Amino acid sequence: MRRDEISDVHPGRQGLGVGLAIGVTIPGILLRVLHPELEPALEALLFGIAIIGAAFVLSWAAEVAQLDISAGLAIAVLAFIAVLPEYAVDFVLAFNGGQDFAEFGRECKPPGDPGESACSLALANMTGANRLLIGIGWSLVVFIAYYRSRGRSRRMTRVQLVRSHAVEVTFLAIATIYSLTLPMKASITPVDAAILVSIFVAYTIRVSRAPAEEPHLVGPARLIGTFRTPQRRLSVVLMFISAATVILLVAEVFAEALVETGREFGISEFLLIQWLAPLASEAPELLVAGLYAWRLNTNAGLGTLVSSKVNQWTLLVGTLPIVFGIAAGGLHGLPIDAQQREELLLTAAQSFFALAVLLTLSITTREAILLFTLFWAQFIIGALVPESLQLAERVGVSAVYILLGLVIFVRDRHLIVPLVRDGLVTPYKHLNAAAAMPGE
Repeated sequence: MRRDEISDVHPGRQGLGVGLAIGVTIPGILLRVLHPELEPALEALLFGIAIIGAAFVLSWAAEVAQLDISAGLAIAVLAFIAVLPEYAVDFVLAFNGGQDFAEFGRECKPPGDPGESACSLALANMTGANRLLIGIGWSLVVFIAYYRSRGRSRRMTRVQLVRSHAVEVTFLAIATIYSLTLPMKASITPVDAAILVSIFVAYTIRVSRAPAEEPHLVGPARLIGTFRTPQRRLSVVLMFISAATVILLVAEVFAEALVETGREFGISEFLLIQWLAPLASEAPELLVAGLYAWRLNTNAGLGTLVSSKVNQWTLLVGTLPIVFGIAAGGLHGLPIDAQQREELLLTAAQSFFALAVLLTLSITTREAILLFTLFWAQFIIGALVPESLQLAERVGVSAVYILLGLVIFVRDRHLIVPLVRDGLVTPYKHLNAAAAMPGE
């Protein structure tokens, strides 16, 4: 670590953070092991808090791991680890959907069951997580940076990524273009899985060639980074193992408790799975990005979230039909019903617009406001229109995203070829040689 970072270590405060994160996982573990009779809402709360605590531990471990692996690969690993709780919940739903498919057929639920099917909930969880990442996460970094730079001679009105992040943006473009085909399909098939996972593998190989850099650690990760190398590496391994164990223990029961809570209180289980579960599992990632932005290290904050978006559109979506097929006992694709087709379209359209914004490898405060506003518009409009018009509402918001994206792509079309070239073939030594400033 750099000398200025070592001087900014506060063992008591940062150690307390680690202790709190571990401590909040204990009630969820005890509940999972002892099986006391509690209300589903309370169970969902305790399991959700346990996942949040474990995810914080995972995020800190992944940050410290940057001291031992290349910078680009570290960002990819951090992005993957930070969304691991999301994978756990979605895998549970996809596996349950596969079992229901094998028993009940394409509807994935018993005849006459008014509830949502596990197949539908698996896709709902994935689309909600994807849209939260952009609508809340990307915007959050820009808003925090704008607020924190108020004392400077010029307020930061743009969050700028360094040129090497063209790699993430290019692979996000590939994944987004492919994702636009998903709403036109009846299911996400093993072929889709092979293509999306291949994109992720190619992305990982590409970023693994990035040179090693000294990471900018924040919070408890900064404290762990001061340990001697053997102790630091052992701490990281133990943090990975303990947090992953907690997530594996409680992910399934968390999803089940959310569904039961919805049924008990008449709340849409679809909405709980689509928004509450991803918000719980992605809270640590959003907080880490927010801490980076608070320290005006916006390149790391936004870069991590962009990498996470690549991760979710490729590995997460690609592995869902694999898990589903294993549970269903065959090469069956994960069915896409009418509502999920609209949700996939809206998610892909948002990604298309966000990608257009990143053509300049930057996001302005105006663009962040637009991302944030359009994200919330779907809820406001959806609450105002009757259920019969909600299809038109989702399609309409999707059309706005795509139209705005096309306008930007046409305006900045001269940036497309250089960006793709940097993302796919330009050596990292040249990309790093022309690093941009973190803001303006």
